[in-house]
Amino acid sequence: MNKKLFALFVTLILWGSGFAGVRAGLRSYSPEHLVALRFAIASLVLLGYAYLTRMRLPQVKDLPAIALGGFLGISAYHLCLAFGQQTVTAGAASLLNASSPIFTALLAITFLGEKLTARGWLGIVISFIGAALISLGEIRGFHFNFGAVLILLAAISQGIYFILQKPLFQKYGAFELATYTIWSGTIALLGFLPDTASVRLASLESTLAIAYLGIFPAAIAYMTWTYTLSQISAAKAASYLYLVPFLAIAIAWIWLQELPSLLSIVGGIITLTGVFLVNLQET
Repeated sequence: MNKKLFALFVTLILWGSGFAGVRAGLRSYSPEHLVALRFAIASLVLLGYAYLTRMRLPQVKDLPAIALGGFLGISAYHLCLAFGQQTVTAGAASLLNASSPIFTALLAITFLGEKLTARGWLGIVISFIGAALISLGEIRGFHFNFGAVLILLAAISQGIYFILQKPLFQKYGAFELATYTIWSGTIALLGFLPDTASVRLASLESTLAIAYLGIFPAAIAYMTWTYTLSQISAAKAASYLYLVPFLAIAIAWIWLQELPSLLSIVGGIITLTGVFLVNLQET
């Protein structure tokens, strides 16, 4: 397995496992406290990495683009998703968030000059249908309200974040850019950090879950994802994100003994077919 595929595999597995971690963390923490603490931990981990590798600082002229990427890809994305899921069913949230690769593809074609063949678009549509079936298979109904708008904003924010990163790869390595992005996104979240009393009152399980989220699905997975994004087109990279709900259900099956429905299994197969079609095209 080459480095590109290994980085992608790590990213998808860790992001897929993050859903169980978020569920455990929310038992004792509010959404904003969970997001802020998660990325504060991630920032500290990356601070250690930056020190050990003697990571250079970004150029001053690139700080606005890095800050905007951190705000959209870390702060806005995770806060909108967390608050949105308070009032929107999990399946509806997954379906809305699955629109992110579509936004990414459209933005990549418009602003980066990337090309997507008819087969590529067909693959994206098929994957979206598969993600929708997974969502329908895991819930008993949809409930849309303002939370749905927040989740859609999260999907759009993520798509813009992916596009903002691509030009910066001409100056910075993937691990450098992931570190700068998480640091800048965490700065915008500092006002949401829980006080020490809240942490003491929280269950150990929830606190450990957030520590896991900060180290693995945040610090490590964002680095491996940024590396993947530096190696292939944004549209193609984003198409792989349709595998995250599929992997999340599979991991919950193994970890939490939550059996997926037949509809979710069918949706997963359709999703895999769509991703395969996207990656048949020449890039």
